[in-house]
Amino acid sequence: MFDAAIASAQPALCVPPHLPAAPRGRSIVIGAGKASAAMAQAVERNWRGELSGLVVTRYGYAVPCAQIEIVEAAHPVPDAAGMHAAMRMLELVAHLHEDDLVLCLISGGGSALLPLPAKGLTLDMKQNVSRALLASGATISEINCVRRHLSAIKGGRLAAACHPARVLTLLISDVPGDRPVDIASGPTVADPTTCADALNIVRRYGITVPQAVLELLESGRGESVKPGDPRLARAGAVTIATPQMALEAAAAVAGDAGIAVHILSDAIEGEARDVGKVLAGIALQVAERNQPFTAPCILLSGGETTVTVRGNGRGGRNVEYLLSLAIALEGHPRIHALAGDTDGVDGLEEIAGAYIGPDSLERAGALGLKPSDMLGNNDAHSFFGALDDSLITGPTLTNVNDFRAILIE
Repeated sequence: MFDAAIASAQPALCVPPHLPAAPRGRSIVIGAGKASAAMAQAVERNWRGELSGLVVTRYGYAVPCAQIEIVEAAHPVPDAAGMHAAMRMLELVAHLHEDDLVLCLISGGGSALLPLPAKGLTLDMKQNVSRALLASGATISEINCVRRHLSAIKGGRLAAACHPARVLTLLISDVPGDRPVDIASGPTVADPTTCADALNIVRRYGITVPQAVLELLESGRGESVKPGDPRLARAGAVTIATPQMALEAAAAVAGDAGIAVHILSDAIEGEARDVGKVLAGIALQVAERNQPFTAPCILLSGGETTVTVRGNGRGGRNVEYLLSLAIALEGHPRIHALAGDTDGVDGLEEIAGAYIGPDSLERAGALGLKPSDMLGNNDAHSFFGALDDSLITGPTLTNVNDFRAILIE
């Protein structure tokens, strides 16, 4: 089912149906995200006419392209390679004309991969703010709101730089709600949020920021491009793959196997360990009381949980959710579960997620592991690594958020 979810969001499948006709002028391809290189390849293989361009993807996620340059950079904490790629991208779309087309390929991860600081800020400042936000427990929508207001390219600024050319953005969504402004922090769409909103988020989570960042937000100099801006009059966006579509593809696999499947939500947010407890409660209710569903069945959900870092473990929101789930299930004999990020990376690790079965806690005890202590230390990756129950996919070349499945026999 996890494989089917990933396969449903492959750029080779979802990009071609949405390609526009070639323009009278130039065709420029730009983009950013973990899927952007594979999206660029899909464009090249299905485009009639000349192409040129530049996309930036995560290290290890590049694929061969003949006409579009592929640059790799760091994620989730940005680096200089991403910053320089963003600068070059803005130069590439400068001085375009009305007859030109800019095809922008955006997927999850683009925020970190286009880390061009606003005037007066440095990359080091953005890196420090990024680390603090990722560890704070803020939602992805809140994190991206701050990112947009510290950027010289996000929050509609990239599309504004393309004016007066036509801009068509193809989006692979990795955010709850599929809001274009939150996917890669919306470089080509209008942003209704404000510097004041970003400042409130910084204060709400007690994030210490450099004085230059504080001044930028307090003064309003970091304001993004707003709805109704004439520079975005010829900019459009189409979402071509979503978490819901991936969950439906997974559900079809279960249906073909004759197992009832229930999609709980494609947009679950909150602390990963809390979501684990809640879904454990639902799974136990099904297993013991056949409510609200009758076993055997599978419960599917997606979205993006958060982790407030309290310890010094290896992190990972999917594995933290799964370890919390396992502890709450207490080795129930008829419940199994899998959780993973569809991009193949959970937190900072090259590990997508993990899976549990009725014997997970028993095997952990035999190894001398203490699940509650490891959860408290944000060290679920070490827990599942010791059990050899990590889920490792390598680069999946797409990103439609988290995938969670619970099988109740």
